[in-house]
Amino acid sequence: MDIAPMSNKILGIIFGFTVLLSTSLFSSCEEVIEVDLSKAAPRIVIEGSISDQSEIHTVKVSNTTTFDQPNAFNGIKGAKVTVNISNGQTFSFTATGDGIYRSQRFRGMPGLNYTLEVVVGGKTFKASSVMPRAVKPDSITFKSLTIFGNSRIYPSIYYKDPARIQNQYRYIVKVNGALIAEQVNEDRFSDGNATSDLITFDGDGIQIGDKAEIEIQCIDRNVFKYYFAISQIGGNGGPPVAPSNPDSNFDNGALGIFSAHTRSVYTATLK
Repeated sequence: MDIAPMSNKILGIIFGFTVLLSTSLFSSCEEVIEVDLSKAAPRIVIEGSISDQSEIHTVKVSNTTTFDQPNAFNGIKGAKVTVNISNGQTFSFTATGDGIYRSQRFRGMPGLNYTLEVVVGGKTFKASSVMPRAVKPDSITFKSLTIFGNSRIYPSIYYKDPARIQNQYRYIVKVNGALIAEQVNEDRFSDGNATSDLITFDGDGIQIGDKAEIEIQCIDRNVFKYYFAISQIGGNGGPPVAPSNPDSNFDNGALGIFSAHTRSVYTATLK
């Protein structure tokens, strides 16, 4: 399954704002600093994932777009894409479109280390991810939450967190087929406990008759930090932080993320 992408334009804008902020810190408050975001050098963006499902896995290779360009996927042709697994297996990916590379069907295994290698433009980019063990929910329910006098209904995940193991979770929620929420959580304060994670989002919540699809991923620490940084930039859980590129697990200056994770999908209709 495709990893949920981050817009190349957003990544390029974040990179541009980082330059602007760092420049301003060393300048007089009266001096006007102008940064031409339209001339920022493009950066390689790689997004890929391996799950524990028997499926075709996808890697996307692209360049960031500049501030004044349309927000479109700027895919890169001609990359060599492989995944090497700590059990000695290697899978090659085949180009299926501009910047889209797909594997043959295979199932990832928890506990193994996966290394994605992308060779493009004479440079090699690598990222590694260890697939965690799956944590299955005990139940998924809908819960009413009152905010400033308005009641809204959100999905809630109930599960038993494994003791003495660092666990991180990513939730992807679709309502009536439309993506409405992505959220990550960790067990820093709930290790070994029976836990419930409420997935909140902007808007009116879930309405009677709505069909909710909830994907639960168990992710490694670096993947958690990447998506947590994105949520902080967007202001989830508090005021937005200063824009900056989330820490990628790729080397050699590439943006993006590679995730080896377990994945399970559940559907429920609010009645």
